[in-house]
Amino acid sequence: MIHEFPIKLPLRIDWSEMDLFGHVNNVAYFKYIQASRVHCWEVCRLAEDFGTTRIGPILLSTGCHFKEPLFYPGNIVVASRVEFIKNTSFGIHHQILNEEGKIAAEAHDVIVMFDFNTNEKVPVSAEFKHFAKSQGGLADHE
Repeated sequence: MIHEFPIKLPLRIDWSEMDLFGHVNNVAYFKYIQASRVHCWEVCRLAEDFGTTRIGPILLSTGCHFKEPLFYPGNIVVASRVEFIKNTSFGIHHQILNEEGKIAAEAHDVIVMFDFNTNEKVPVSAEFKHFAKSQGGLADHE
């Protein structure tokens, strides 16, 4: 299943992410998802393009389904893929995998392309669509 998620970000679980109950707190899962989201933006050049155009992604919504607890010490991999593309938005599906490769959580983001010059949403670029489709596993929702 991980091969369907071509963008991978390995992360180390930090002691500070533990809670009173001895497992990683749910807030840390969202930190992992954010790190992966930004990594996706970097891989597909959206972050770089923003530097010159001030057009870039903005988070509309995110949600997480917790499946397994995570513990310190440990390492995880956040595997991600573009899930859908619409006119001005796209979705990213993340899987947080523990050291055994089990899915500890699944998350879904909805991202809107936004022109920070005009404060308006804009269409997803053809370049991004091409990148997402080249990664595989993308259902055509245009």
